[in-house]
Amino acid sequence: MEKELEKEIEKIKRRNKRVEKDKAWETSMTRKITIAILTYMVVVLYSYLISKISNVFLTSLVPVIGFLLSTLSLNMIRKIWEKR
Repeated sequence: MEKELEKEIEKIKRRNKRVEKDKAWETSMTRKITIAILTYMVVVLYSYLISKISNVFLTSLVPVIGFLLSTLSLNMIRKIWEKR
């Protein structure tokens, strides 16, 4: 019985470590910057192929800036939501 309990505790500890890593990744700046760069590349490619926008690189920053602003503001909104 004691061995089973120890196994369960170890299982829970491993799960908690995995969840902590997942949470750290979800909130990391590395993840946000990577998504922003990938978004920028896709929008540049799309803008270049689909339309003849004069400054594709500049106009492609709009969705990236929107994404970054949304990730920053969502933290504040979440904190307000958690208090209620």
